[in-house]
Amino acid sequence: EVQLVESGGGLVPPGGSLRLSCAASGFTFSNYAMNWVRQAPGKGLEWVSTIRVGGGATTYADSVKGRFTISRDNAKNTLYLQMNNLKSTDTAVYYCERVHPFKRGQGTQVTVSS
Repeated sequence: EVQLVESGGGLVPPGGSLRLSCAASGFTFSNYAMNWVRQAPGKGLEWVSTIRVGGGATTYADSVKGRFTISRDNAKNTLYLQMNNLKSTDTAVYYCERVHPFKRGQGTQVTVSS
């Protein structure tokens, strides 16, 4: 069974940092591009970042560029999202996704508040 399990969310003050993890199982993780997406309260899903296979090319939404870093450890079957200089507008449930065939995890809550 394909599973994606996010962790690492929590409450952090503005300007703080968090690292999200996504543990993948049930498929050959290294063979697939992966996304992070988020959903803020009362809003739709927003794409955050993508990491490709092979050389691991990365892309970011303008809203997080320069603050967030996506990475992967294929030996550990784990996707990461390092989030620095967090803002209140980053408050959301964060989900990891396998790009294709599509699969999304259950999400982890990130709340940025003083």
